[in-house]
Amino acid sequence: MAGSKTVDLEKRKAFEAEALPHMGALYRTALRMTKNEGDAEDLVQEAYVKAYRFWDKFEPGSNCRAWLFKIMTNIFINEYRSKSRSPMSVNVDEVDDNFLYGQLADFGKEENPERELFARIFDDDVKKAIEELPDDFRLVVVLSFLEGFSYQEIAEIADLQLGTVKSRLHRGRKILQKKLLDYAIKNGYIKDKAR
Repeated sequence: MAGSKTVDLEKRKAFEAEALPHMGALYRTALRMTKNEGDAEDLVQEAYVKAYRFWDKFEPGSNCRAWLFKIMTNIFINEYRSKSRSPMSVNVDEVDDNFLYGQLADFGKEENPERELFARIFDDDVKKAIEELPDDFRLVVVLSFLEGFSYQEIAEIADLQLGTVKSRLHRGRKILQKKLLDYAIKNGYIKDKAR
């Protein structure tokens, strides 16, 4: 009996040390996914309960953050999305690939202009634009732009092919560019050539 308590204590300590530091990032993403604070809290809680239950499956030394995001994403896809799924028609073909990002006013030579843009202007208008993205696009956009996961990590987290991740990010960018153009002009992030 004493050995079992020692194993449980070690498991709890390891879990707390590895998994709990990522709770804020999971909650931010859950909030973007569910668009509701209560649902986001429930989603994160379910993800942590499941992660703790399967902690013996986690490989020490691997990316715990990505593992937790994969668990949470799977729960979201399997439970939350099916409850609130409503089809949304999106026509992104008429938006030029460089519609907004190609016009960013003096952001320097940042390797990831999306992350730089969102870090500088992440307020209610930007949050709203991200929340209005269709679920499939919103998930990969949040994981890439806001959480900094690589394409390969997103593919593993969302259980998608790498090409699908790239495609959804591309289309998600186009949608966001269109939604955020007026905002960016108004706030001086890009120059309005008509003025």
